Amino acid sequence: MSESGAPGEQVPQEPGARGGTGVPGEQHDRGKPGGREHSGGQASPEGAGHRLPDPWGELMHLADQVGAGRAIGAVLPAWRRRTRGEHRWPVTLTVIVAIVLQVLLPDSLIQPLPRPLLPALEGALLVGLIVANPVRIERRGPVVRAASIGLIMLITAANAVSAVLLIRAIVTSLPAARSAGPLLTSGVLVWATNVIAFGLWYWEFDRGGPVRRAEGTAQHPDLMFPQMTSPRLAPPDWEPHFVDYLYLSFTNATAFSPTDVMPLARWAKLTMAVQSAVSLAVGALVIARAVNILK
Repeated sequence: MSESGAPGEQVPQEPGARGGTGVPGEQHDRGKPGGREHSGGQASPEGAGHRLPDPWGELMHLADQVGAGRAIGAVLPAWRRRTRGEHRWPVTLTVIVAIVLQVLLPDSLIQPLPRPLLPALEGALLVGLIVANPVRIERRGPVVRAASIGLIMLITAANAVSAVLLIRAIVTSLPAARSAGPLLTSGVLVWATNVIAFGLWYWEFDRGGPVRRAEGTAQHPDLMFPQMTSPRLAPPDWEPHFVDYLYLSFTNATAFSPTDVMPLARWAKLTMAVQSAVSLAVGALVIARAVNILK
């Protein structure tokens, strides 16, 4: 007996119902995009019902997740959480290299300061910073912060004076720029010190400095590294350290533009622009003058 209607009366079955001749869902899918048939009875192309992956959309989705601080795969990236401070020795070694590079400059490029004065001041500040954070950079205070910025300012100011004196010697044909060998050597010393100085600036100010980065309190990055937008390409404990900022400075000084690290904050954009301008001026003038002398 049927469930409804008069006795003996058969209830018409829906197309595609059990016992019918139609295939379930065939009538419903027919004529719709992505269904089994389009209007006109033609079969849809293979895979028309599946959307192709959108790499750009996936990248933007990951960037939104990173900016919002959400975990990817239930693991929060290290640069978004509290971690141990980075080691002191890479920064110390790099600062010592910068001091040595400045000592190797000729006397005509370090005027009017006495030769021992600048290395002594930079060395004293470096020793104080090592005492404050001998192994890992984890202690932060007004004095430590001021000493770190003061050390970078000394290196940057001294190198800027040397760069100006070198450019003046090239333009006015002073004795320091009349020989190709010493000229190229001075240019390399100034350029290398410039790379170190700006690498220190990026490292010191990105997201408030190394101690603030270890605390993971900054919500928005000033410099966007590739591992931040694609966390699946890096281990969960990855976070930028000093070597990454030094590499950023080197590529910006050679390419005169951002490469893999994108500046997001205004201070980062302006700093990278100044570094590119200095590197271009020193490199172009030194190379051009050296080639002219060799001819």
